[in-house]
Amino acid sequence: MRKWHAEVVALHPFAGCLDFTARLYGPTGPLTPGSVARGETGSSVRLPLVGDAPGMARARLPYAVLEHAESVWERPRDRRILRVNLDETATQLGVPLDDIDRVHRLAGDRPSAPLPAKADAPALLDRLAVRPDDAAEIMAGWPDPGSPLWTPELRWLLDRSVALVRADLGGHGWLPPGPELPRERGPAWRHLYVYAYLALTGVVMDYHREHGIDEAVSWAALADLGRNLAVDRRMRGEGWPVMQSWLTLHARGAIYELGRLQYHRGGTAIDLHIPESGPMTPEAVEASLGEARAFFPRHFPDEHYTEFACGSWLLDPQLLEYLPEDSNIVRFQRRFELDPYEEPEGLDADVEVLRFVFRTLTTPLDQLPRRTALQRAVIDHLKAGRHWRIRRGHFPI
Repeated sequence: MRKWHAEVVALHPFAGCLDFTARLYGPTGPLTPGSVARGETGSSVRLPLVGDAPGMARARLPYAVLEHAESVWERPRDRRILRVNLDETATQLGVPLDDIDRVHRLAGDRPSAPLPAKADAPALLDRLAVRPDDAAEIMAGWPDPGSPLWTPELRWLLDRSVALVRADLGGHGWLPPGPELPRERGPAWRHLYVYAYLALTGVVMDYHREHGIDEAVSWAALADLGRNLAVDRRMRGEGWPVMQSWLTLHARGAIYELGRLQYHRGGTAIDLHIPESGPMTPEAVEASLGEARAFFPRHFPDEHYTEFACGSWLLDPQLLEYLPEDSNIVRFQRRFELDPYEEPEGLDADVEVLRFVFRTLTTPLDQLPRRTALQRAVIDHLKAGRHWRIRRGHFPI
């Protein structure tokens, strides 16, 4: 079969499409102006010339027409113009093919969202509580057009991960936005899902406004980005694989921070999360719960919740062996009626305790600090060959 060939000059991800510039060649030379290329879905695009360059064309095609980029154009009668090679994309990104296939399948040709203007980014990062050192890295890796830091595969993944998360706006389940990337390869790789979060900020702010949510509450929820980036820096990158999925909850309107606690919509219960934001005193907890009791009926009247719930190692009764009766953790535990214990799928409680108490997953126990009663409890328990448990509990709203 004789083919049209395309030397792809630039790929420009754009709201559900692959927008590209290419130099096109047919069997006898450059593709002529006004040629029509047809996709597998039957859609067609007339290819204009770009400037005066012979055979240069610019086109925008829905991702549904594509399978991802082989730089090979076939004759219109073959009803295929460009195939996105998922194998090659996975290889170039250094990630499993199944992860790329999942993004391709879930994002489909759904709309993405644009990044904010680069000039507006510093102010936005400040509102999102991003520390200056993290903000500097994010700005240094900004996906400017033509930036050598951004390969076509990275641009494709950024666009499709935004589309994947946006498609579930209002959802509340765990949703990885894409594969775990080799972040040591540079700021574009390290912060790709931060750029996705920034692109989604305007989308979720619109969602909040539709539900009558005050901007101050919106920004308080979304500022968890800065907190997580700071923790990831402390953990030397060990924490990010969990964080990149956790932050999709905020970007879809599932998480709200009301005073001392965060609240996670979904099901018949509102799940509680405890951010790293100061003492968890009974007074602060009760004030936060009071805010939540008023917030959810007002802004989500069609959702009917009967309980607050929490799944955490903080509810492990073994902590009572180590902590005083008047500790904030013990008093928080006593609010809950515990469910029967079930081993959580995919979670290691010992790992989660080390993550949250010490912000490290690799430091030997003998080298961990023992400044607080909780730190001493965690270390002594693990040194004794025992294990922590993630327990789930609830209490009526």
